[in-house]
Amino acid sequence: MVQVITNLKLSGRSRNRVDVYLDGKKKFTVSKSIALELKRGQELSIDQIRQLKNRDLEEQIYQQALRLISRRPRSEAELRNRFHRKKVQTEIQDMVIARLREQGFVDDNAFARSWVENRLTFRPRSAWAIKQELRKKGVSNNAIRAALENFDDDEAAYQAALKVARKMAGMPKDLFIQRLAAYLSRRGFQYSTVSPVVKRVWRETSSNCSESEV
Repeated sequence: MVQVITNLKLSGRSRNRVDVYLDGKKKFTVSKSIALELKRGQELSIDQIRQLKNRDLEEQIYQQALRLISRRPRSEAELRNRFHRKKVQTEIQDMVIARLREQGFVDDNAFARSWVENRLTFRPRSAWAIKQELRKKGVSNNAIRAALENFDDDEAAYQAALKVARKMAGMPKDLFIQRLAAYLSRRGFQYSTVSPVVKRVWRETSSNCSESEV
């Protein structure tokens, strides 16, 4: 069975969508980029119509993925989980992910490196804690190991401690050490790392306080 395109009109709901009329009746809507390939008088078989609808669905899912990625980088597993919740067919998922990979928008190795850099800059925590976060994001162990290859737990703990030590300035030594140690422990650092870092930061903080009083 073949149907003829009798009209192509911008959709009233979106300027980026085009309503396709077959044999005088509105049948379906596609993105403007796909509609550019169509013309009045063109004949479409049932199979061609199905392919157009699948291509349009792929484009919609692709654009949704781009919007998510624009807010923050996403791992492949995060995107697939989102697709599953939206009940997107696996075939469409695979096509969208392949397209995103090809264009460099999805790369779990780069995602893991970016995650580690972000944590070091804004919310320092241990390699163990970061590893758990990345696993929850569905990142492979190989990608995680590569991203954490040169990670220094001692330096990360020190930077994390410095961020909160200013707020604790003036506290008695025992209370300062107790609270700072608890803070670092909550961020996944082991006692063997926490203890020397806390003592170091206490010495530096108390020394700075003494110098400012002189």
